[in-house]
Amino acid sequence: MFELFTLTLPGMSSPLLRLTLPGALILLLVVGLGSVLLRYTRRYLAGEAGVARFRLQLVGVCLAVALVLLSDHLLLLLAGWILVSATLHRLLLFYPDRPQAVLAAHKKFLLARFSDLALLGAVLLLWQAHGSFSLSQILSAYAANDLPLSAAEQWAALLIALTALLRSAQMPFHGWLIQVVEAPTPVSALLHAGVINLGGLLLILFAPLLAKAFAAQWLILLIAGPSLVLAALIMSVSASVKVRLAWSTSAQMGLMLVECALGLYELALLHMLAHSLYKAHAFLSAGEQVREQTLQGLAPAARGRFVDLAWALPLAAALVVAPAWLFTRGGEPLAPWFWLSLAVAGLLLERRSRMFSDVFMDRLSTAVVMIGAFALLKWLFETLPLVPAVEAAARFGLQDLFVMAAILTLFSAAFLLRLYPRNAISLAAARKLYAGLYIDAHFTRLTLALWPVRLPRSRPVSAGRSEPVIGLFEEKAS
Repeated sequence: MFELFTLTLPGMSSPLLRLTLPGALILLLVVGLGSVLLRYTRRYLAGEAGVARFRLQLVGVCLAVALVLLSDHLLLLLAGWILVSATLHRLLLFYPDRPQAVLAAHKKFLLARFSDLALLGAVLLLWQAHGSFSLSQILSAYAANDLPLSAAEQWAALLIALTALLRSAQMPFHGWLIQVVEAPTPVSALLHAGVINLGGLLLILFAPLLAKAFAAQWLILLIAGPSLVLAALIMSVSASVKVRLAWSTSAQMGLMLVECALGLYELALLHMLAHSLYKAHAFLSAGEQVREQTLQGLAPAARGRFVDLAWALPLAAALVVAPAWLFTRGGEPLAPWFWLSLAVAGLLLERRSRMFSDVFMDRLSTAVVMIGAFALLKWLFETLPLVPAVEAAARFGLQDLFVMAAILTLFSAAFLLRLYPRNAISLAAARKLYAGLYIDAHFTRLTLALWPVRLPRSRPVSAGRSEPVIGLFEEKAS
C-alpha cells in the first residue's frame, strides 16, 4: 500500500503511526461526515439539554476512528478500537429515559467488549508468532512468502474475522443497530463514519493474513451471507423509515464482509465509501423519505409478473456480460457481477406505479449508467495502490458459488413476496420477517439473563412497582 505519512519515535524500529492511501480516503470520509454532522446537530438538537456534550462526544468518536486509521502499532490500534465503542456508548444514552435506547446501549456495550477481547486475543497471537507489534512488519512478512499459516496465525485470523462480524452488526448480533434509532438521528448517520463499517476496514488492513486463512474466510461467509439475505428481506417489509435504513445497513455490511471473504478487498473499500456517503445522507433526510413513502402508499407499484423474467433476466445478463469481461481480472470471482445482473433485472422489472406511465427507456438508461459506474470505479480502485495484491477466491469455486446461491435466494424470495403479496405463505413469511424472525428477541432474553440491566420506566407506574423488562422486547405473532 502507498504510504503518505509515517511517524517513528526515537528508539523504535518501526513506525508508531502510518497513513496509507486507503486510510487517507476513509479519514477524509470521517472528517467530512463529522463536519456535516456537527452543523446538522446544531439545528437538529436546538433547545435540547446537553447539546454541547453531544457535539463533544461526536468529535470524540471521530478522533477514536482516526486513531484506528493511523495506528501502525497493534496495541495502539486496539486502544483506538476500544475508544470508538466507549465514546459511542454515551451518544447512545443521550435520551436515558428511553428504555429501547438503554437496551440498545447495553447490548452494544456487551458485544463491544466481546469484540475487544477477540481483537486482543488476535493481537497477542500475532505478537507470539512474529515477536513484534508492528502492523506493517507483520503484513510484509505475509506478502514476502507463501508459507502456510501456523496454528496461532490461523486462530488470530479467526478472531479478527469474529471481531469484524461483531462490530458490523451481523445476525444474531444485530439488535442494537435496529434499536439505535431511539438515539438522535445524527448518531445513526455517525455510525457510517467509520463505526459500523470499522469491521470491514479491519479485514482490509489484515488482507494479506486473511487471504491465507480459509477457515476465517468461511466463518465470514457462513455468518455474513445468511445475514445479508435475511436483513435485506426484513428491510423490504419494515414500516418505519429509520428501521428500514438500519436493516439496510446490516445487509450492506454483510455484503461488504462477503466481498472481503472472497478476496475482493478493493471492491469492499469502494463499497464502504459509497455506502457511508449514501446512508449518512439517507438518515439525515429521513423526514423526506417519510413523505416519499406516504406518496408511494397512495400510488402503489404495479404487480409483477412471472412472464417478465423471460425478458428481464436475459437483457440484464446481456448488459453486464461485456463490462464483466473487460473489467474482471483473470480467475476473479464472478459473484459481484452476478449480483449486479440481478440488481439490473430488478430495476428493469420495477414499475413506477399504477397511476403513472411506465417509461421503460428511463429504467434502461439508468441501468446502463449504473453498470458503467460500477465497472469504472471497480477498475479505478483495483488500479490504484490501495490494497496489497492478494489472491482472490477461485472463479466458480465453492466460495464463489456459495455467494451466488445466497444472492439468488435473496432475489427469488423478494420477487415471490412481491408477486404474491396476499398468498397465505407470503403473509406468514412477511409477519415473521417484520418481527425480525424473533432472533433479537431470543438474543435479548439471553443477554438480560446473563447480564441484567435496569431499564427506565417508559410510563408512570405506582410506587414500589418495577416495569417488567421482558415486555420491552417480546414480539407478538398476531
